Amino acid sequence: MARMHHFLGLAALSFALTGCVTSTDKYTAVKLENEQLRTQLGEAQSQARSAQAQADTLKNQINSMMAGGDGKDALLANSAQQIANLSAQLAEINGKYQDALGRVANGTVALPVALSDALTGFAHANPELVDFDAARGIVKFKTDFTFATGSDTITDKAKSAISRFATILNSDAARSYELMVAGHTDNTPVVNQQTKIKHPDNWYLSSHRAISVGDELIKHAVSPQRVAVVGYADQRPIASNGTTDGKAQNRRVEVLILPSTVRSTVAGKTGTAARPGARKADLNKDSSIASPDRGPALNK
Repeated sequence: MARMHHFLGLAALSFALTGCVTSTDKYTAVKLENEQLRTQLGEAQSQARSAQAQADTLKNQINSMMAGGDGKDALLANSAQQIANLSAQLAEINGKYQDALGRVANGTVALPVALSDALTGFAHANPELVDFDAARGIVKFKTDFTFATGSDTITDKAKSAISRFATILNSDAARSYELMVAGHTDNTPVVNQQTKIKHPDNWYLSSHRAISVGDELIKHAVSPQRVAVVGYADQRPIASNGTTDGKAQNRRVEVLILPSTVRSTVAGKTGTAARPGARKADLNKDSSIASPDRGPALNK
């Protein structure tokens, strides 16, 4: 009987333990299932947010494209207006240039005597750098000696001369006149590869050199309101390009002192001056080797 009671006790304990294990397993399984469901729910929510973000992005792109039609039209209209304005300005500049060249033909007196005399003296003091056409009121800087080879960098000697020129332009006799700075080249194409990096052709070279002279004048307190800049490349020769001397004459930067006035003047910046320049050369283009004593053989 005692053995029977002991067996029954062990059986009951075994059943109880088995029941506990089974319940634990079920709890663990339910817990894992819940965690999986939560994970799936999180992934679903993340995918939903991503889909919403993509939808919003697409919607914004569509709206942007729809609005871009009007924006593009407005941009094109604005660009066309700018082109028209620039064309009008260029036509005005070309008209002034032609008027200046025609002063002799129509008998117009170019400049007041005091100003003309001052510019004549300036040219006589810098014969290697400057010519002065008193009849037309045009100061011509010879680019062979105004610029380094293949460059729009003004030589130090030319900077010193331009400083003196600016003083004349700021005098009482000249301060109200407009100034047109016009760059010119001969008809030899730009071929030096180093030159072509900044000045791909004669249009660029003539324009950049005119800009350099204009900037230098402004550095010496010539009002920017007075200055217009234009480049003509080889389109306005004053001599034959069939000779060395003719080519040299065509390589120039002109400053036309126009018989029109501006409303006001604005002081510019102060500038600098330094080393002497080079002597006369036969040509001023495309040479990669230039002697500091004899000047460049070419200048492009």
